[in-house]
Amino acid sequence: MNKKLKVVFLFSLLFSFFFFLLYAEPTNYTYNYDFWEEQVASPDAYRVTDFILGSSLGIGHFRDPQGLFIRENRVFVCDSGNNRVVVLELQPNGEHTVERVITSVLIDGEESNLAYPSDLFQCRSNYIYIADTNNRRILKLDSEWNHIFTITRPDDESIDEFVEFHPLKLVVDFANRIFVQVRNVNKGLMEFDNRGDFTGYMGANKVTFSIVDYIWRLFATQAQRERMNLFIPTEYNNIALDKDGFIYATNATMAAWGDVPTDPVRRLNAMGQDILIRNGYENPVGDLVFGDAAGVSGPSRFVDVVAFDNDSYACFDSARGRIFMYDFQGNLLYAFGSLGNKEGYFQIPVAIDRMGTALYTLDSRTAAVTRFDLTSYGQKINDALNEYRAGRYESSAVIWEEVLKMNGNYDLAYIGIGRAALRQGQYRKAMEYYKLKHFREGYGKAFQLYRKQWMEDNLWKILLIVALVVLVPTAIKYSIKLVKEIRDA
Repeated sequence: MNKKLKVVFLFSLLFSFFFFLLYAEPTNYTYNYDFWEEQVASPDAYRVTDFILGSSLGIGHFRDPQGLFIRENRVFVCDSGNNRVVVLELQPNGEHTVERVITSVLIDGEESNLAYPSDLFQCRSNYIYIADTNNRRILKLDSEWNHIFTITRPDDESIDEFVEFHPLKLVVDFANRIFVQVRNVNKGLMEFDNRGDFTGYMGANKVTFSIVDYIWRLFATQAQRERMNLFIPTEYNNIALDKDGFIYATNATMAAWGDVPTDPVRRLNAMGQDILIRNGYENPVGDLVFGDAAGVSGPSRFVDVVAFDNDSYACFDSARGRIFMYDFQGNLLYAFGSLGNKEGYFQIPVAIDRMGTALYTLDSRTAAVTRFDLTSYGQKINDALNEYRAGRYESSAVIWEEVLKMNGNYDLAYIGIGRAALRQGQYRKAMEYYKLKHFREGYGKAFQLYRKQWMEDNLWKILLIVALVVLVPTAIKYSIKLVKEIRDA
């Protein structure tokens, strides 16, 4: 009897184990898209290493924080609801400590309190700029937080009289020009020179409408026209500066027809032109397939972006709480995160920045800063991109091979090997790897170069065959004629 009980117990234990494996909730929340636009799970590229709350820092809870900026080992948090800026310092042991809390600045000998500061930027010359939103001003301070000058609403006829000056986001380029995203301003980013004088607008969103929209408006009634979207540019919702001084900008604008965002992330040059490279399977728009689960519908809505030194960039999606990482060609490297209360999940994402390769995110509802660090898998992807950008193509291909050992379904690894082979002149190999992942553009380029190389290597053979085809019959005919003449003689 005891023996039978042991057998039953063992069988029950094994059944429970397999049942757990079958129905347990997966812990992997990182994925990518293949050529067929289907989600493919992958190893985690980033992992949570710190979760920072105001209460854990001993300064009271953050309240509705809106801005996040990082310079070297310092993290600046715009604790908007508490009308303050909190400066954190990363210690060698990995702990974040409070360096200072700024609630006011001294202007002409009088203390002036901050009112819902929404963003902050520290330029290379260490000047600090604060978008003091509810005070309708931008403050320029030195590295010791001493006031230098204030920017208020410009007295310019190009600014609509009913629009108040509410600066939300800002960056400062290498020439100390200040670019500001202002609430309800859809003419682009407001630009100020290094003295704080208004100089115009930069990078206005393009007006997008279809011919169907235009025809419909011609025949619509006045009431119908009022309900339709106006054909006017839309405003950005965040901006960031990359290492080369170009501005990355995000917007969550939907096209007039359909649910596809209109270029939700852009890279603007000094002329305000979008120079972002889009050579991936699909444009960098976030999720390619989406439903309406958990009350969330529609496409991804980018609320912030941060660029890396290897020209890859991460976009923060507020619709589903995800981070989408793209390489310099616009290929999706991986996506991770979601909405919820778990570690590494978000509720209302508002800002993202980086310290080296580590990512910092800000959530306004949980009022928390989350730090993510690369896993070994994510580090290898990063290393492969770095090697390629440095021109070390053979080394890049070797690392991509290691990535494939960790994730055999990773399309970009195949494309990366093909890209490296193409740069090394191994066109046949590049064609093979591109073909495996249906990368038509790369395959076409590799085939064109392979055909040219083959022609150059085999031209003498082709000429020899042509010569033989032309000359041999003539020689045979002449020989026959000569033999005949000899016999007749």
